Amino acid sequence: MIACDNNSIRRKREEAMALDRINQLLQMDDRLFERVTHTDHIWGGQIFQVDQLEVELSDGSSSKRDILHHHGGAGVCVIRDNKICLVKQYRVALGRMTLEIPAGKLDPNEDPAVCAARELTEETGLVATELRHIATTAGAPGFNDEKTRVFAAKGCTQSEATPDEGEFVDVVWVDLDEMVEAIQAGIIEDAKTVVSVLCAKAGLV
Repeated sequence: MIACDNNSIRRKREEAMALDRINQLLQMDDRLFERVTHTDHIWGGQIFQVDQLEVELSDGSSSKRDILHHHGGAGVCVIRDNKICLVKQYRVALGRMTLEIPAGKLDPNEDPAVCAARELTEETGLVATELRHIATTAGAPGFNDEKTRVFAAKGCTQSEATPDEGEFVDVVWVDLDEMVEAIQAGIIEDAKTVVSVLCAKAGLV
């Protein structure tokens, strides 16, 4: 028992040291910093808005950055018998079918966990007794501030799915090992889904 406790303490200490090393790498670096000197609001819609920024670089020169602002989203990773719950749908932006974890857009100032629970039930009919945050993805940080919070769901029971008007989806359960193969083959590209599969394989779900 004492040996197990010591191993646990050592593992937690190593994890804390690893996080400290990463946080040190992420400290502000004046050599890389870009100072925003002017902002033009280019376009705004229901889902996102676009700004063009003028920035001053660390060498004194200036440049422009086109930035897309988005409220963000939340997704849910549900694992059952080594299979992950996915939503099959057509994405017109990609021009093809996709397999994704249940997910949706955040309303302004909405709690991501509330959004995740709502989208899970609307799209799949599953109701979770517990949602635990396991990861956050930033899809395209070079020009987009959208973040998607990913939650692991536990204690799911089946209810009735109620997709939004105009939303047509199917629910499928896919083996995790097959999903890993599909990710490596470039068949599965959706960031939140890739992260969910890798988290599940790492035992974080």
